[in-house]
Amino acid sequence: MRIRTAAPIALAAATALAGSLLATATPATAAAHQGGLHFGTVQYDGPGKDDRSNTSLNAEWVNIHNNGKKKVQLKGFTVKDNTGYTYTFGNHTLGAGKTVKLRTGKGRNSAGTAHWNRGSYVWNNTGDKARLLKPNGKLQDSCSWGRSTKANKGVKSCH
Repeated sequence: MRIRTAAPIALAAATALAGSLLATATPATAAAHQGGLHFGTVQYDGPGKDDRSNTSLNAEWVNIHNNGKKKVQLKGFTVKDNTGYTYTFGNHTLGAGKTVKLRTGKGRNSAGTAHWNRGSYVWNNTGDKARLLKPNGKLQDSCSWGRSTKANKGVKSCH
């Protein structure tokens, strides 16, 4: 009889211990994400018809946010998708608390907007993964999503 009652108690203790370890690990991960450069929101399926017009291409974008306390030089940082499409930032400084929107289509770059200057779409409406890589190739952040639906309207919050 003791064996039967001891097993559930041991299981409950192990579950509580695992839960407390997870609770301890989660804030550190969240703090690391909140303390620097990361993806904000992705509009992977722009509104309207996918007609490859520059307007349609620029309706597809990803935001990169700097939650740090210092400006970050983005030169050499890259954004990649699952198929290997790659955008490499040139000389672009992102201030503390600021966001840059990387649009797929053509346009003039500014402090808050960069353009991939592509003539075709990058992000798959059926699911994809954006990766932000440091100049040394190490992963800074990533964000993935599934199929575009009426409910999500082709938008993914990466926070």
